[in-house]
Amino acid sequence: MDVLMDFFQTIINMGATVMLPIVMMIVGLCFRMKFGDALKAGLMVGIGFQGLSLTINLLLTVVNPAVEYYSAMGTGYTVADVGWAAVGASSFSVPFAALAIALLFIINVIMIRLHWTKTMNVDIWNFIHFLIPGTLAYALTGNNFFVGLGVTLLAGILALKGADHCADDWQEYYGLEGTTCSTGSYNMVYPVFQLLDKLYDHIPGFRNIDIDISTLSDKIGLLGDTSIIGLIVGAILGIISARDVPGIITMAVGFAAVLVLIPRMVAIMMEGISPIGTAATSFMRRWLGDDTGDELVIGMDVCLGLGDPNCMVITAIAIPWIVLMALVIPGMSYFPMGALTGLQYDTVMPVLADRGNFVRALISSLLFSTVACVLASVFAPEATAMMNATGIEVTGMVTDKFFGMNVLNVIIEILHRLIG
Repeated sequence: MDVLMDFFQTIINMGATVMLPIVMMIVGLCFRMKFGDALKAGLMVGIGFQGLSLTINLLLTVVNPAVEYYSAMGTGYTVADVGWAAVGASSFSVPFAALAIALLFIINVIMIRLHWTKTMNVDIWNFIHFLIPGTLAYALTGNNFFVGLGVTLLAGILALKGADHCADDWQEYYGLEGTTCSTGSYNMVYPVFQLLDKLYDHIPGFRNIDIDISTLSDKIGLLGDTSIIGLIVGAILGIISARDVPGIITMAVGFAAVLVLIPRMVAIMMEGISPIGTAATSFMRRWLGDDTGDELVIGMDVCLGLGDPNCMVITAIAIPWIVLMALVIPGMSYFPMGALTGLQYDTVMPVLADRGNFVRALISSLLFSTVACVLASVFAPEATAMMNATGIEVTGMVTDKFFGMNVLNVIIEILHRLIG
C-alpha cells in the first residue's frame, strides 16, 4: 500500500500540467496507440492544458485588483476562506486516498465493460471532487476509514453517471468531440440547471429573451467581436472597482486577451484528445465486440468549457455580485476571497444548460455561486473538522465554497446536523 501511495503521490505532486500528459500518454498506450503517437497526443494535451492554466492565471492576475478592492470592504468575519486548492490538496493525504484512486480506475473499467457508463475518466487531479466528500465523511464519523472510502467511491460513480448525462450536450454545444465533463461537483448539478432552463420557458416575456455573446459579432459587427467584448467588460470591471486610467486599460486589455486565448488553448488540447478518443473507440469496439465503443468518451476537466465567451463575461459580473452578497446577506461568517478566484468554473454548466442564452445562464450562475457561498458559511464547522482530520493545522474556523457546491458534501453536512 505504501508503494502504491508513493506512486500516486509522486505523480500528483508533479502538478496537473505535468501529470495530465503522462496520464494521457499512458491511456493512449493502453488503447494500443503507437508510442510516438501516444507521446505526441499526451504532449499536445499537456501543452494545451499548460496554456489554459497560464491563461486562467492571467485571468486571476487581471481581476486580482478588483478582488483586492472588494476584499477591503469585508471586515469582522470570523471564518477564513482557505480556497479550493488547499482543500483539494489536503484530501490526498487521508489514509484511503491511494486505494480509492486505484479502485476508481478499476470500477471505471468494469462499468465500461458492463455498459454502465460510456465515460473513461482520466482527470486524476479532479479526483479531489470525490476525495473531499469522502474525507468530510471520514472526519465526521470519527476517522472511519471504510466510510470515507465508501463515500469517495460513491462520488466517483455518481460523477461518471453525471458525465454520461451531460456528454451529448457538452459535445454538441461546446464542440468538444469525444469528451465530456467528469468534474463531479459540476456535472452532478447539471440537471438542476436544466430544470431552471425549463422553468424560464414558462415565464412570459422572459422566455423570449435570447442573447448569446458567442454570436453577437454576426449581429452587431465589431462590437460583438470576442476581443472587443473582453475589452469592454474588462474596462467596466476596472471602473466599478475604482482603478485609475492605466489600471482600467490594463484590466481591459487583459480581459480581451483571456477571451481570445482560452478557446485557442482548448483547441490545442483537442488536437491531443481527438486521436486518443479515436484509438479508444477502436479499442473498445474490438474489446466489447459491438458498437458500444462508438459511444466511449474521455472525461475531462470542466475548464474546457471556458472557451465560451459567455462564461468569461458572466465571471466579470459575478465578482462584484458575490462581494455584494457577502456584505448584505445576514449571518455570513466569512468573506469569499477564495471563491472569487474560482467563479469562472461556476458558469460552465449554466451556459451549457441554457445553450448560451446569456441572460438565463447569468441568473443561474449567480444563483449557484450565491447559494454555494452561503452554505459554505453555514457548514464552516464541518469544513474545519475535515481540514483538521487531514493533518493540516488550521487556526480557528475555516471553510471553502467546496462545502456549499458539492452535492455530496451538502448531504453529508445536513445528515451530520440531523443525526450527528
